[in-house]
Amino acid sequence: MSDVVEWPAPPDDFGDPSDADLIRLLLVEDDDGDAMLVAEHLEDAGLSVQTARARTLTDAVDRLDVDCVLLDLGLPDAHGMDALRTLLEAGAPAVVVLTGRTDTDSGLQAVAAGAQDYLVKGEVDGALLGRSIRYAVQRRQLQAADRELDRSRIQAEETVRFERALLPRPAIDDTRLEVLVGYRAGRAGVLGGDFYDVVQLADGSVLALVGDVCGHGPDEAALGAVLRTAWRTLVLAETPVDELFPLLERVLISERGRPEIFTTASMIRVAPDRRSVDLYLAGHPVPLLLGEAGAPSTLLPTEQRGRALGIPLTGDWDAAHLDLGDRWRLMMYTDGVLEATIAGRGSQRIGKEGLLTVVDEALAAAPTDLVEVVLREVRALHGGELVDDTAVVVLGWDGAVAQ
Repeated sequence: MSDVVEWPAPPDDFGDPSDADLIRLLLVEDDDGDAMLVAEHLEDAGLSVQTARARTLTDAVDRLDVDCVLLDLGLPDAHGMDALRTLLEAGAPAVVVLTGRTDTDSGLQAVAAGAQDYLVKGEVDGALLGRSIRYAVQRRQLQAADRELDRSRIQAEETVRFERALLPRPAIDDTRLEVLVGYRAGRAGVLGGDFYDVVQLADGSVLALVGDVCGHGPDEAALGAVLRTAWRTLVLAETPVDELFPLLERVLISERGRPEIFTTASMIRVAPDRRSVDLYLAGHPVPLLLGEAGAPSTLLPTEQRGRALGIPLTGDWDAAHLDLGDRWRLMMYTDGVLEATIAGRGSQRIGKEGLLTVVDEALAAAPTDLVEVVLREVRALHGGELVDDTAVVVLGWDGAVAQ
């Protein structure tokens, strides 16, 4: 049962909220006889509808919190397409033009301008009016859903482009130094809380960093991007290497959202002659010294292990100096490759021994991109995409080739 009523202002409760099929309808019509005829048609249509009436366009503009508008094009304060355009610009929902005009051009113009349908009063019955209202509301809802989907898609694409822009490109002039990087975000995105960077200094030495912000999600990803950017900025400002971790910790404490957030990191300084490295550890896994000529890969030999950044404990980050000779390859990584579980073995993780096995098998195959092969094999062991962020950096030097 429909009812045409006139309200001085929109009610707080517009219809019965328990009726899921209720259509909230605004009739914009100044003629009482035509309004009564619409009421009869709506009653014949059997729609679940609550109808409000506006006599002027000015009144209608203030009452558009409805599902559908029935609009007469001949109103005291507006005529023709101007009335329709004004309503649409004001944010009207589905609009069905119901008018006495019988010319085809007006109907085409109305639909082209944004109306969902165009009906002639003298040619309408209850079934036609009810069907037009239902279809108009459904089409409008589909259009709104499509717009929201497009908006979400565009936002997702912009997020991906933004995150890709935050992933660094190694700033290396020495083309003889091997530099391979790989990155996978555990979250639904490109960027995670892990980070990496490689920069060559003015004296010819090379600094490499991998780090891991504890936790997962967009906040950790943002913090990781901040720390990576801060590190590169400090490096380019020629900050002494021994001061990088203390300053990075200050940035972390300043930018983190919660006091329990900490970051682990490892940093390597490759000497200008490429024969030795200085290793700095802040609660992070020890890099690998990759095997050559069939020799097994091992952890870099070091006893220097500083605390994680952001943990309120005493302790500095002292460097471990390691002589590597004329030929070597190092792999720095975050714990995403260690903590990945092995498919079919419950909670068993790959761990350091498993990673060493993966790396040696990859080295035996002599791939062109060792990092990608290692990440692929770790994912295969896990049985799918990794749930934790992962960053891997390989540095290599062959003195014989370099000469």
